Parts: sequence; C-alpha cells; structure tokens
Amino acid sequence: MRGGTYSVVTHSTAHVEPRERADFWSEQVDSRHTRLDFRYARRDGFRGELTSQRSDDYELIGWCSDRIEYVRTPGLVRRDPAPDYRFLFPLQGELTLRQDGQEARLAPGFGRLITLDAPFELLHGSMLSGVILSIPARGIDGPLNRKSPLDAPLDLTTGLGRVLHGMLLSLRAERTRLDAAQFNAVTDRAVELLCMLAAGDDRPDAPDHLAQVEAAIRRYARDHAAEPDLTGASMAHALGWSLRQVQLALQRAGTTPRELIREERLRVVRDRLQRPEYTHMTISELACALGFSSASALSTAFRRRFGTSPRELRRRYRA
Repeated sequence: MRGGTYSVVTHSTAHVEPRERADFWSEQVDSRHTRLDFRYARRDGFRGELTSQRSDDYELIGWCSDRIEYVRTPGLVRRDPAPDYRFLFPLQGELTLRQDGQEARLAPGFGRLITLDAPFELLHGSMLSGVILSIPARGIDGPLNRKSPLDAPLDLTTGLGRVLHGMLLSLRAERTRLDAAQFNAVTDRAVELLCMLAAGDDRPDAPDHLAQVEAAIRRYARDHAAEPDLTGASMAHALGWSLRQVQLALQRAGTTPRELIREERLRVVRDRLQRPEYTHMTISELACALGFSSASALSTAFRRRFGTSPRELRRRYRA
C-alpha cells in the first residue's frame, strides 16, 4: 500500500470577520480546486464551512454554505488549465450544474462527474451541504477512455451507486482514524466503482471492461518496458485501475502482468541487439537495464522465446 502525506483540516467562516468572509471562502475554494469566479448572494456575513481529507493523490471535502454560484469561464480555462475531475453530490439541498450546454439539477441521492477543463456554472441555495471528491485525470481518462465526463447524473440510491455513496460517507466518518495508505486504498476502490458506474458497467469482471483493461495495459507495457522498476502494480496505478482488474484481464488472455512485462522486455532486448547504437552495451548491462536478474536469466528467457541466444543474435547482425 502506498503511503505519503495525509491531512484532515476544517475551515469555517465563523472565525472570520463578517466583511472578510466572502474573500476567505473564495481563497479556500480556489486553493483546493482551480481559478473560479464567485457570485455571492450576500458577501457580508457569508456562512460556510468545509472539512478536507487530503493525500498526495486525492482530496475528499464535505462542505456546507450559504447561497453562491461558482463560475469557470472560458477565459479562466484558457489561462489556468486544470485537467482533473470532480465528483460531487449534495447531502441536503439542491445543486444546479450547467456545462457543455446542458443543465443538471442534483438532489440528494444523485451525483455528477465534472471536468475542470471546460467552462461550467455551479450554484445552490442557502445552507446546502454536500461532498466533493478531487480525482486526477489519469483516474478517469484511462478507465472511461474519454476526455469528458458522463452527461447524465449518476443514481446513488441503489446498486453500485449506493455502494459508492456509502464508501465516500464512511471515509468522511472515519477521517481521523485513517492514514495515507488506508485513505488512498479505499479511494482507489471508490474511483474504480465510479468509473464502472459512469460506464454503465456494474461488474468489475465484465468482458467488455476487461477487454478495455487488457488493451490499455498491453499498450502501457509496450511503451514502458524499458523501465526496470515496471510492475503490475505500477501499471495499474498509472492507468487508474486496481491490480486485481489488471490480473483478471490478463488472466482472461492467458497471461499475467509478470509474463507480459517479460515478453515486452524481451522484445526491447531483441531490438537493441540489432541496433548499432547499443553495441557498446554488454549482455549483462542490457539485462540489468531491463530488470533481468542476470545475463544468464536473460539468455534463458531469450532462447526460450526466440530460439537463439542474445549473443548469437548480436553476432548474426554484426556479420
């Protein structure tokens, strides 16, 4: 389980002079999301409170506030790009979201996935309370194979949506008893469920979903095979899936993460043995650079795969 930093903080306008509360709230929201315009119904005496759980990867915020409108204009998008996503849902009151020419009204029991890299307007009435999860772009773009969120609100009252809703509320309730590794692990699973819900796929081992995972993981392994620290876990994390999903997808194709990485690395070795810019590297150096334990281990695997040894192949291309 990966660690890192984890903090829990609460900010409230109750501790700020009434005439400074709107500016205080704007600063808190900007620092956690991106540059926004704020349209307050009443600046003096504005009331708002948020509690943040933040790790190196995610931030989960519970908040309540007076009536306000948050606006991300085209100009702000151009000047301050923000490719990450937010998943939000109200607990009390109603949220109205306008993005991509559509308007969605979110009542308790419904959520919405939005991108910060497109203009939007988000508004609500007095003393709304809700939850918002900040998600890195890689956690959404890879699994959903898209650059924009789902258009329709997501039902959190039944099935997979209810499970997701419960997980996020449980994370909030246990916030002071978690560490970074625990918070990240549970949020990883929540994002995985969110992607399945957004894609209309309620089963992590559904054939279409596994086929997408397999194709993506093969591309990633091919592109990163030369990295000696490449593992199944690092590929899963980079693409926003769980290691279990990666293992299931490759098992369905008759292989494992370890075998796939070895196969792609052997291809890299074969390629380098044929290219003049790598003639200065010994077989042992090639083995070490590509994560093999020794020249002997590389030679054994290479002969099994290609029917010849690395030295024989290099000699053939030098002749």
